[in-house]
Amino acid sequence: MIIILLILSVIIGVFLGKYFGKSQSFAKNLLILSAGFLITVCVSEVFPEVYEAEDHNIGIWIIGGVLLQMILESLTKGFEHGHFHHHHEEKNILPIALMAGMFVHAFLEGIPLANITDVTSPYLLGIVFHNLPISFILGTFLLREKNNIFSWFIITLFALASPLGMVFGDYFNPEWQPYFLALVGGIFLHISSVIIFESNKNHKMDWQKLFLVIAGVGLALVNHLFHAHH
Repeated sequence: MIIILLILSVIIGVFLGKYFGKSQSFAKNLLILSAGFLITVCVSEVFPEVYEAEDHNIGIWIIGGVLLQMILESLTKGFEHGHFHHHHEEKNILPIALMAGMFVHAFLEGIPLANITDVTSPYLLGIVFHNLPISFILGTFLLREKNNIFSWFIITLFALASPLGMVFGDYFNPEWQPYFLALVGGIFLHISSVIIFESNKNHKMDWQKLFLVIAGVGLALVNHLFHAHH
C-alpha cells in the first residue's frame, strides 16, 4: 500500500504538470503548502525520533543532509523548490544530471520507510505531499513539449526511487533508522526552509504565502494528532 501511495503521488503530480503546467502560480502555491507540511513533519515527528536515539553526535547527520541537498541541487538546479521557470528554455539542465539528482534525493527518502507500516505516518505523508509539487514541475518540464520515451523513463525512475529505497532499507540494521531519518530530515529542512524563507518581492509581507504555509502546518498538525492517538 505504501509503495502504491508513493508511485501514485508521482503519477498524479506529473499529469497535473502536463495539463496545468502553464500556471506557475499553481506550482508555486503547491510548493509553499507542501513546505509548511514538510517543515512541521520535521520538527514534530522526524527530529524528536532522531534525538530519542540519545546519540549526541546525531545532529551532524542532520547537517550532513542539509549539505547533501546543496550538492544535489547543483545537479537539479533547485527543481525541488521551484526554480524551474526558464530551465527548459535555457536548456541548462542536463537530463542525466536532473535524473541522477532527483533519483538520489527520492531514494534516500525511501530508506526510513522500511521500518514504517502505517499509511497515516506523518513521515510517509510528508514524502507524498512533497512528491506532488516536484512531480508537477517534472511533468511540466518533461511532458509539455517533449512527451517522449526518455521523458517517461526519467519519470518512471523517479516514481520508483523511493520504493526502491524502501526495499533497500530492509537490508540495514533497524538501529540505523535514526541516522537515515536525520539525514533525510536535514534534506527536508533545507528544501522547506528555502521555499518558505526565500525573500519576498521588495521584502513585503506576502499574505497568500503566509496563509499557505499556515495551511500546510495545520494539515501536518492534524495528521500528527491523528497519528498520536492511533
